[in-house]
Amino acid sequence: MAAEQAADGYLFDLYRRYIGEPEDRTDVYVGFGLFLGGIGLALVGLMLFLWGTTYDARTAGYFAWVGPAYALAMSALPVTMLGIVVLLPSERRMQYASIAGVAVTIVAIVGFLVAYPGDWNGYGNDYTVSIIATYAVGLAAVTASTGAALIAHYLDMAQQADAVEVEADADDDPELTDDEIQQDIDDAMEGVELSWGGVEKTEHKRLNFSSDDFDGVSVDTDAGTTTTRSSGVDQQVAGLKGLKGGETKQTTSSSTVDDQTAKLKELREQQRAEELATADEESATERVRKPVEGLLNRVRSLVKRD
Repeated sequence: MAAEQAADGYLFDLYRRYIGEPEDRTDVYVGFGLFLGGIGLALVGLMLFLWGTTYDARTAGYFAWVGPAYALAMSALPVTMLGIVVLLPSERRMQYASIAGVAVTIVAIVGFLVAYPGDWNGYGNDYTVSIIATYAVGLAAVTASTGAALIAHYLDMAQQADAVEVEADADDDPELTDDEIQQDIDDAMEGVELSWGGVEKTEHKRLNFSSDDFDGVSVDTDAGTTTTRSSGVDQQVAGLKGLKGGETKQTTSSSTVDDQTAKLKELREQQRAEELATADEESATERVRKPVEGLLNRVRSLVKRD
């Protein structure tokens, strides 16, 4: 890109710096040509006017130099503004309006050269008003098209500046890496424990036993349990028939009432025997404890007397 800009020349560098990327190379050459040409015409007109002032006023030599100086000065301004319109990225209709305005001013300038000095400013037929009016119309058209081109260019630059600012704001946001995203997630989830399914984790205590822990422990599996034995299919059928009516319900038991009574008596006698044995042990202990306590009390009294 740098090599291409160097090959284009200084004019293209100026255009890119102050206006933008050129759309057509011809517009750049023609625009700068007209702009610089208008300035050149103004300088040449100034030099001719200064040279003409060296002659006596209203002499042939004076008019010979001053007339072309006025004409060049009158053409310099519209040509310069036409160059500005061509340089700016304006619409074609603005350029056409400028060209039409410049053409009108050229007609007025030609009329000035014909009328000056014999029919100018109170001499002869005096075409001063008509020529100046024509020139003013053409110059107004050029000025209007130049102003419109400048405003359009200003708005375009403002829109581009806004777009660049939006892109710059978007670029200012740093792109997050996967590690940074994961770190943000870890920071947000710190202190929160979740199990499978998204259910909050709760702390539980779980007891684990092995078979070796109960090797020396015997457990009475019959204690606190009730065993219910089926009385057989025939007895269940008989019970259902008794519910229907016509047959009495038969109740059977694996042990008789007398056997149960005998077992209860045996259990009571065993409990009484255990209670008597416990009472005998307590009385014997009490009989042993009282003499010992009496002996200790005597020893203590003797110690106190000493």
